[in-house]
Amino acid sequence: MPGKHINRQQVEFYMNARRQQSTQAVSALKAGISERSGRRIEQGQWQANSKQRDWRTRPDPLSEVWTSECVPLLENSPELSGIILLEYLQDKYTGQYPDKLLRTLQRRIKKWRALSGPDKPVMFRQSRGPGQQGISDFTQLKDISITIKGVEFKHLLYHFRLAFSGWSYMKAIQGGESFSALAEGLQEALWRLGGVPQEHRTDSLSAAFRHTRQPQTDDITQNYEAFCAHYHLTPTRNNRGKGHENGAIESPHGHIKRRIKHSIALRESHDFESVAAYQNWLEGVVGQHNRRNAKALVVERPHLQALPAFKSCDFTEVVARVSSSSTIDVRRVTYTVPSRLEGEHLRVHLHHDRLECFLGTTHVISLTRVYPGSKTKRARQVDYRHVIHSLVKKPQAFRYSQLRDDLLPNESYRQIWTYVDQQFCAREAC
Repeated sequence: MPGKHINRQQVEFYMNARRQQSTQAVSALKAGISERSGRRIEQGQWQANSKQRDWRTRPDPLSEVWTSECVPLLENSPELSGIILLEYLQDKYTGQYPDKLLRTLQRRIKKWRALSGPDKPVMFRQSRGPGQQGISDFTQLKDISITIKGVEFKHLLYHFRLAFSGWSYMKAIQGGESFSALAEGLQEALWRLGGVPQEHRTDSLSAAFRHTRQPQTDDITQNYEAFCAHYHLTPTRNNRGKGHENGAIESPHGHIKRRIKHSIALRESHDFESVAAYQNWLEGVVGQHNRRNAKALVVERPHLQALPAFKSCDFTEVVARVSSSSTIDVRRVTYTVPSRLEGEHLRVHLHHDRLECFLGTTHVISLTRVYPGSKTKRARQVDYRHVIHSLVKKPQAFRYSQLRDDLLPNESYRQIWTYVDQQFCAREAC
């Protein structure tokens, strides 16, 4: 008697296995049929059933409500889940639809969505040729806390990636997604890579675009436009609010961050001696990732543009006047500088992690950059060494100085001041 439940694919699978010298028992096991069925196939007594079964073998428990109630509800709200529909039926028809029907209802909904449900969004996978596109983005280590000498290091990760080969570079960035952070990270990536792609893609970074209603070519910031022109890069961006359009880097974010997380676990410590030590370790982790893309990079390198003869400006320049208090104000932060600079105008190269100060063309001092806690607050970066010689001559100025608490270099000095201020008169305390 011909079998009803063996399809043509199983018959072909069985016969292919037999042609490869497998035994009847092994061939039947591979095809998912019995050994007896295998013998009948070889003897021509069992033909594959080419028709799919289109009848039920048991009563439909949803026959009275599926077409009349469930389908209209799904047409109105296609996102409804099986458990929600089941609870609706249980409330309306007490005792008629037990919990064991949940899987049946879920399968029925799944099939309805495939046959009659709304169209689903389609992902148009992009094909990028070698040397065509490099992508930049910023991301966070949300589940990993990095510390520098025991102090939490708040930072972003700048990530550059070649769309074709997947070669990546990462840099720890202090502060936000500024032009300085973008330009410094991108420039270091290009020089590490040894070449330049044709196009540079970002999301709608305020560091690169002004976000007006102008066309993209007119909306680009002056600094970013000059940077891209220096490297012969064509700047492009996603549509605003469409992060998925940067899919060639969003998914790799996760891969590298998982690698970082696992490397931290193997290291058995998330504390580093310095920011530089953390950056070196980070580059080693990304280097392990790049080794897996080495063959694709060999293909891509010949298609990259040559680097220019020199690097571009990767900072924001501001001019700050040194006050009579030996301070400068930059981006809502007060910094002290050597008092011999009072009255001078300094050209400040503003990087994401530091300020490089110049008098004319002469470099005079480097300062660690500080960020205010919020857009409405101010902050200070005070070094007592810049003003101590004056304070020694005028000690009474210390008590009511606006910088008093910041001048004390550490907690021990603050405790000393509290003690002497309580034990001595004002003059002696100062």
